Amino acid sequence: MANDMYNSFMNAPDEKGRFGDFGGRFVSETLMPLILDLEAEYEKAKTDETFWAEMDHLWKHYVGRPSPLYYADRVTAELGGAKIYYKRDELNHTGAHKINNVLGQILLARRMGKTRIIAETGAGQHGVATATVCAKFGLECIVYMGAHDVERQAPNVFRMKLLGAKVVPVTSGRGTLKDAMNDALRDWVTYVDETFYCIGTAAGPHPYPAMVRDFQSIIGKETKQQMMEQEGRLPDSLIACIGGGSNAIGLFHPFLDDDSVRIIGVEAGGKGVNDDMEHCASLTGGRPGVLHGNRTYLLQDDDGQILEGHSISAGLDYPGIGPEHSWLHEIGRAEYVSVTDTEALDAFQFSCRTEGIIPALEPSHALAHVRKIAGDLPKDHIMVMNMCGRGDKDIFTVARALGWDMDEE
Repeated sequence: MANDMYNSFMNAPDEKGRFGDFGGRFVSETLMPLILDLEAEYEKAKTDETFWAEMDHLWKHYVGRPSPLYYADRVTAELGGAKIYYKRDELNHTGAHKINNVLGQILLARRMGKTRIIAETGAGQHGVATATVCAKFGLECIVYMGAHDVERQAPNVFRMKLLGAKVVPVTSGRGTLKDAMNDALRDWVTYVDETFYCIGTAAGPHPYPAMVRDFQSIIGKETKQQMMEQEGRLPDSLIACIGGGSNAIGLFHPFLDDDSVRIIGVEAGGKGVNDDMEHCASLTGGRPGVLHGNRTYLLQDDDGQILEGHSISAGLDYPGIGPEHSWLHEIGRAEYVSVTDTEALDAFQFSCRTEGIIPALEPSHALAHVRKIAGDLPKDHIMVMNMCGRGDKDIFTVARALGWDMDEE
């Protein structure tokens, strides 16, 4: 596929942190020196063999990488078409892909002499990962979490507290991920000297989208190697869920220059992508604007005010998306679709009963789209889906949505 801006899709962003018309740095004067310091430190770390040696050691011995590439034989037989593999990042320490990135950011924080780590979280997986790594290195940890998400993700809130983190419920707005990120940014402005903001998704001001992507690209790099070992060729398609989009860009990025590989991102369609905005499908139901320091696709009204959106999945309940996904969408290198709450709930139960794997609600969205398309594909079509999180955290949300009484035997 031709690309007029770059010799390779993998070379983005440019020196200004732009992915085409998206990305950049839209931050206050107070934050700009901190952003520039972080960029400089990451540029040094990228070529520092000792930094990557420590990352590799921790990924292997602490996180448990490489995560398996698992042939889902019963799902494949049930759907009757493409051969389906799960990239099982839910088997990572802490139960999701988030720790891949957190390790890198906190190693940078230590190199910069920061002692206080703040983070935002929606489903709680990034918060748990941040609290975990802070506990390992003896760092203060404050996690901002929307009050609504605190209620629906109680198991992860308890885990964060066990790990020594302070969880701050955010009551502004609808009390979800957007509002948690707003309060974390306010904190960062207030305590600039000692604080490092560990962003959990591939969004925010440059260098965060590229930096988070680079740390999460371990997913796609492993998948490439494992595919060659297990099948002797690359997959025909990749599928991952997308909120901000870190698990997806981590899987997609190493394959961007492989024209034969179809790339599909699955957004949270909520109650349906319509004018009521009861969804969080920024690409399939939004338009470009600026939020949290970068230009990207957003849910907004005619006056440019950010809308709340809706998803049963706390981790996808964000009215924006990472700028690299916006760019890939506009140039046509990746496809983006949406899946409703009901379809995700059906896929959640399908995974439990066919493979004995309880997925998080986030990758349940990706699996729902797999169910839609796999049966119409030939049997020699190889599809990889990122199982980016496990579903322990979501069992109470699912039980309520299905009308199950958790007290019944």
